[in-house]
Amino acid sequence: MGGGKETPRQKLIGMMYLVLTALLAMNVSASILQKFAFLDDSLYSAVNITVKRNVSKIDEMKAAVQERGNKPEELSYLKEAELIRAKTVAIIDRLQDLKKQITIASGGEKEEGQAMIPGAQNRDAVMTLMIGGNKNGEAYPLQKELNTYVDYLNSHMVEGGKKHEYFALDGDKDPLAKDDPEQRSKDFAQLNFEETPAIAALAVLSQLQSKVSTYESDVLGEIATKVGASDFKFDVVTIGNKPTSQVVAAGTKYEAQLFISATSSALKPDMRWKQLGDKEFTKIDSTKVVAGVGMFEFKATGGAYDKDGNAKKKWVGQLEFIGPEGEPVMFTDTIEYIVSKPVIQIQSASVSALYLNCGNQLNVQVPALGQEYNPSFGVTGGDKIQGKDKGFVTVIPNSPKVVLSVNSGGTLIGTQEFKVRKIPLPTIQVLSSGKKVNMKTGFPSCPRSLDFVAVPDASFKEFLPQDARYQVGSGEVALARGKRIVKKVKISKGKANTSELKNLSQDGDRLIIEIDGVMRMNFQNKVEKVTGLGALIYQIPIQG
Repeated sequence: MGGGKETPRQKLIGMMYLVLTALLAMNVSASILQKFAFLDDSLYSAVNITVKRNVSKIDEMKAAVQERGNKPEELSYLKEAELIRAKTVAIIDRLQDLKKQITIASGGEKEEGQAMIPGAQNRDAVMTLMIGGNKNGEAYPLQKELNTYVDYLNSHMVEGGKKHEYFALDGDKDPLAKDDPEQRSKDFAQLNFEETPAIAALAVLSQLQSKVSTYESDVLGEIATKVGASDFKFDVVTIGNKPTSQVVAAGTKYEAQLFISATSSALKPDMRWKQLGDKEFTKIDSTKVVAGVGMFEFKATGGAYDKDGNAKKKWVGQLEFIGPEGEPVMFTDTIEYIVSKPVIQIQSASVSALYLNCGNQLNVQVPALGQEYNPSFGVTGGDKIQGKDKGFVTVIPNSPKVVLSVNSGGTLIGTQEFKVRKIPLPTIQVLSSGKKVNMKTGFPSCPRSLDFVAVPDASFKEFLPQDARYQVGSGEVALARGKRIVKKVKISKGKANTSELKNLSQDGDRLIIEIDGVMRMNFQNKVEKVTGLGALIYQIPIQG
């Protein structure tokens, strides 16, 4: 429910009320009824305390208005508070009269020394008076009166104040009943007074009185702030400081001003802020203004950094309130701050340059942002794949230069430019029986099979092993004698069966190897043809 500056005692009484009310549908014992009697007395005592406080509040307002010269506007506020006090008295008296009627109808007043009224357990008298035979009992107009009272109070709340909610509710809207199939179909009268012992009905009405007086207290407090009855005094004194610069380098002087800072716990200024250059101010939520001190935050943006990596920025603060003489007071200040360029740390197997059409995995961190670091990346001159871990991204260049932009929470942190290397060409090795063939000396005799392997550049393979996977494509191996080709066999997937050539070979023959191309498989298991190798033709002599 809205409002309610309750004391710990009032909160405890309210908790007891909720617990005991939950027992109304049961056949309660005499001890429970006695607790209802205690609850009724406690609730009514709390009501009287709140009423006295509300009366005192109006007296304070009268004194403040008079002291400040009976200004017409403030006299109207005082009149408004007195009307609210009068309506509250009428509602509390109405509830008190119903309590008296229930007491009399159920068996009369209690005598001295008695803990409860004689008819404490009388349910019929309560139902007859409050519900009636045809829903014409007192509870039905009472519900309308209470809700009308709440509407009246809400119409007098200051702009932006929290509206109060209805508390005379039917079962389908009552927080304690709406989830109970048996209770949610009941109206306000049935929910509170059906099969209810007289002593419990008195506690229900006292609880309604308590809610009324608490609501009134809230609204009177709001009105009091408009006439200065809330003691507009600087009662919160702290130490303040204002450094000459927010950023100081090691070995240089730190300069600051130290002063007394004072504010008022009752002061409720309107506070707003904007960054220099913004058209509109942003209002600080009233819930974040405590004792005249407002809290707000915004995300610092960089740009236009100087040679030291700092950017000077400004924001404007403004606060407005009604001064001691009732006049509007406004203060505006422009505050300078410095945004330090975050250092982007990039870790990679090869960070000075990236490899074309390869998956270059980067670990991009900005230590200055700490837990606030929430990265996303943009790439110009290539594609990207966002990693699962924070700060990891795979960049696939498709142009001679790549620019990586680093963002955090939607704010650009900075960019990093990379040169792009072409992939080093692999070298082709011919193997016989698993051993590398010497191209110059050749074979002592024609082999029965040959293997062809594309060996990646060693540093490239170390940096990007998943992009350094090669396979020799198709081709053919020919047995040559002089200017004549004796026989040819095919190369498939880097292998060639040369048994037929061995059977036909003679001393002085040679093998002519022609490879159609070399294929590379990248980190995404996509295959591309390696270009730039030129003509892959090898002639290897056969010695015998």
